Amino acid sequence: MFQHRITSEDVLHVLQNGETIEEYLGDRPYPARLILGWHDARPLHVVVADNMETRETIVITVYQPDQAQWDPSYRRKRL
Repeated sequence: MFQHRITSEDVLHVLQNGETIEEYLGDRPYPARLILGWHDARPLHVVVADNMETRETIVITVYQPDQAQWDPSYRRKRL
């Protein structure tokens, strides 16, 4: 996150205001999901796992999606 200038506040903003664009229900030990959010004009993807038993959200990874790999909405990968 530091190398890409993504702050903890950015991640929290995405978690609070972003949109789940993919779900990975078969992931173990907890189901995961991909969240798209924006900080100013910058898109960010946050992958989290949800432990429903403890009501805990675990951040797995955070990145700025590559324009070459994602459509302009950053919701779908290019084929």
